[in-house]
Amino acid sequence: MDDNKIIDLYWARSQQAIAESQNKYGAYCRAIALNILDRAEDAEECVNDTWLRAWNAMPPQRPTVLQAFFGKLTRNLSLDRWRRERAAKRGGSQTELALEELEGCLSAREQVEDALNAEQTGAVISRFLRTLPDTDRKLFLRRYWYLDSIQILAAGFHMTQSQVKSRLHRTRQKLRAELEKEGVAV
Repeated sequence: MDDNKIIDLYWARSQQAIAESQNKYGAYCRAIALNILDRAEDAEECVNDTWLRAWNAMPPQRPTVLQAFFGKLTRNLSLDRWRRERAAKRGGSQTELALEELEGCLSAREQVEDALNAEQTGAVISRFLRTLPDTDRKLFLRRYWYLDSIQILAAGFHMTQSQVKSRLHRTRQKLRAELEKEGVAV
């Protein structure tokens, strides 16, 4: 079903909107949640919460890119759940590893999530990403937005793990320099 028709279903308060969203974007949202949470049950719960959040957001919101809207909802819900679970125990999940990698680009570790959500920092990062070669931009987004593991990235981009790590490291260094140049605290 076309995205505009799905949005119209939400606006009409039709239960079919949730079913259509699940059919079209369920696997996409589940992949995002699984990369963050590592447990299928938790991921499934976040995906279900995504549809509820979408139901409550539309109307009044009318997303221009439905996939990105669902992806952001799922990611935020999953990160919130991950933070709650992390408060009780520390682990070596992909989320933890990715945030540790970004630590050198941004200020204090506890502020990484907050700094990424800050409007100014987000604008600088968006501009920076548009300047990157296609492969480097995709690697960066897949690692730090979708939280894919180094192994998955290496297989998906037909590179060695060492090549992926090296490219990500160079990109983080460039990002840090760009953030410093723009006056964002690092």
